Amino acid sequence: MIIFLLVLLVCIGGWKTKNLSFSGALSALIMGCIIGYFYHWKGLLLLGAFFLSSSIWSKLFTGSKAEIEGRLAKSSVRDWQQVWANGGPAAVFIILYHFTGSEWCLYSFAAAIAAANSDTWASEIGPLSRKSPLSIRSFKRVEKGTSGAVSLLGTVAALAGSVFISLMFFILQDSFHWSLFILISVAGFLGNVFDTVAGAYWQEEFTCPVCNSSTEAAMHCGVPAVKSKGYSWMNNESVNFTSSFLAGAGILLFIPG
Repeated sequence: MIIFLLVLLVCIGGWKTKNLSFSGALSALIMGCIIGYFYHWKGLLLLGAFFLSSSIWSKLFTGSKAEIEGRLAKSSVRDWQQVWANGGPAAVFIILYHFTGSEWCLYSFAAAIAAANSDTWASEIGPLSRKSPLSIRSFKRVEKGTSGAVSLLGTVAALAGSVFISLMFFILQDSFHWSLFILISVAGFLGNVFDTVAGAYWQEEFTCPVCNSSTEAAMHCGVPAVKSKGYSWMNNESVNFTSSFLAGAGILLFIPG
């Protein structure tokens, strides 16, 4: 009951501060209860570190990112799809940890959150770069916020976001292992790398016939946008979910035989 009330208060706060939509707050409540039940306060604090840091970066420098949000139809207000895309894999691994007792599933839980945090920090901090990012598909400069594009600032932010979660995990564990710290940090960062590659080649993207901008929204400037690449089922949320899941699953490849 204490865990439920704590998660409920945080979700209401996220909704009131417009970091979460109503559906996002409800989904965060369910996810928080799952993680809180299976991994208690440590799981909630690690999830909270991701949510709080991501929310802070989302709210900072909003003026500099307003044009990007308008063009790509993105928002700092997270709905249910974004909540499950970022936290769903972590919930899967913590449930596996509960039923198997394997600490490697616990490391996978941390890596999944590290990947989600890595992608979020890159998405929020990267657009603040003075230079336009470079598309890994065309190797040309593209508009800021374009999926599959990288910048030096965004890459550093991605690595920092993964390291931050990995460090928080071991602080909560009250122990530290360099090899595992590096493993989780690298897995989280590589999850972001997969997100970038998927965004460049497979994620669905449209071109607005009015403003000629690339966008992830099927409707833009009040008219239907023209699909330019990708698969219809591979949107931003499915890419986020897959990258976090692969980061966690990658950890399991290192289980000692």
